[in-house]
Amino acid sequence: MSVVEAASGEGVPSRAAHDIPADRTVIAAVIQWRDKIALFRRSGNLGDDSGLWHCITGFMEAGATPEQQTLEELFEEAGLQPKDLLGLLPGPDLVVADGLGNPWLIHTFTALTSRRRLTINWENDAYRWTAAHKAKRFANRVDWLDNVLDATGHVPRTIPAPGPGASPGRSLGAA
Repeated sequence: MSVVEAASGEGVPSRAAHDIPADRTVIAAVIQWRDKIALFRRSGNLGDDSGLWHCITGFMEAGATPEQQTLEELFEEAGLQPKDLLGLLPGPDLVVADGLGNPWLIHTFTALTSRRRLTINWENDAYRWTAAHKAKRFANRVDWLDNVLDATGHVPRTIPAPGPGASPGRSLGAA
């Protein structure tokens, strides 16, 4: 997926985002424990993106707010309850295009947790804690993960050069 546009305003999707069908509206939550984020490998039981690393995701259910849906997905996929969260920080909404050019609306969040151990369900077969800047080392990740990590502030767009005489920083934006 490529980013078509970011949402406009404080948590308010752009006008184009309002035209996206409900069946292409999802949440994406990055779980953070201390200075690490959790990446999840999608189970072979799922048809889409099986074996690829990603964050917590879920389709928006009718009548739910993005925050409510995120809390539900955090519980279902990682076993996190509200009491396990130190904060649920909304990020910007993203509009991304899939491989067919269809736009998707993604409500992004960072879930700060006090729990290191997570309880995954059938949707994932493994999880790993990693420093956010090392997420690119997971070569087999969903293509939109970089967009979410960037939007939630977990991966900077550019790494500064390490000092005098060093080569310029490299871009870490979405591929």
